[in-house]
Amino acid sequence: MEGQGEAQALPPFARRRPALLSGGLAEVGSNLFPIVLIGALVLMVADVAVRSGVSVAGSQLVNGLTKGAIFALIAVGYTMVYGIIELINFAHGDVFTLSAIYAKQIGRGLGFLGLSLSSLATRNPLGLALALAIIFPLTMAATGITGVLIERVAYRRLRDAPRLAPLITAVGVSFILEGAMLVTQGSSNVRTGKDGWIHGVAFTRGTVEVHWADIFVVGTALLMMFALQAFIRSTRLGKAMRATAQDRDAALLSGVNINGTIAATFFIGSALAAAGGLIYSIFFDSVVWNLGFQFGIIAFTAAVLGGIGNIVGAGLGGFLIGLIYVFGGQLTAGQWSNSIVFAMLIIVLTFRPVGLLGIRVPDRA
Repeated sequence: MEGQGEAQALPPFARRRPALLSGGLAEVGSNLFPIVLIGALVLMVADVAVRSGVSVAGSQLVNGLTKGAIFALIAVGYTMVYGIIELINFAHGDVFTLSAIYAKQIGRGLGFLGLSLSSLATRNPLGLALALAIIFPLTMAATGITGVLIERVAYRRLRDAPRLAPLITAVGVSFILEGAMLVTQGSSNVRTGKDGWIHGVAFTRGTVEVHWADIFVVGTALLMMFALQAFIRSTRLGKAMRATAQDRDAALLSGVNINGTIAATFFIGSALAAAGGLIYSIFFDSVVWNLGFQFGIIAFTAAVLGGIGNIVGAGLGGFLIGLIYVFGGQLTAGQWSNSIVFAMLIIVLTFRPVGLLGIRVPDRA
């Protein structure tokens, strides 16, 4: 009964994690890890402020939050899929890049029909809202369907196979998507045609300017993640997802459509990656065929840091990794940003494998 009580206390999609250390040292390291992490991040910010000035530190703080918002949206997709079927979907980062390509093609198709989204978005605030209301649902739906097709074709038959088989398959799907984008879009940066959609300075604090695009990126990410959390908590499908994550066989006996639930999970996770791809393309106005490889691994690190299987943890991990990525790059002249992030992955798996918001529960007998 005690084990059941602990299992019920798990956050959505939280899974068990074995400790990589043992004994009192592991417990001390795990408990101190959040304090050490926040302390190290504060020292990084202070060091940048001392070396380069408060204005640079403030600008990098804004930059870190915007990048973290994009990482968070990708990380949520990772954590949803892993929470349901315990699969690390390495193709998820490439789905993120693919969504930006979808958005470009959808905009071009609407242009052939006489509706120019760029002209509409840059006309006035109402036109911008209308353009976003058109491009977001269409792109998220197209990308979500792609995620469902990937699950159906590549992963479903391997659901009960040894874990190495679907993992290798995920890498293969990633290469297929990257190859398709390389052939169709070329090896250079692809303009998305969304520059100037959101521009201007929202407000200034001292010498730090916060642009409307920054607010849009962070606000959209937070809105999507809060909406997803409410969906998982309150809807019938969300409860089915939680039941499948807890015990797939018991959920099946209770009448849950396992295949439909997993397909819906891939749809939602891919749609959130599409939201990340859209706000990235609006913010930076270009993508490249292998962008998802780098962003996917960084977002996976964010999911592990927050507690893979935990939606709130994935969002928190995304913002933290964004700050670590930006300030680490600032301190090392941009040469060690990726190395710092990947070192963080090793540190998390060593000292706190459950992540910041993960919960370690005893294995079933």
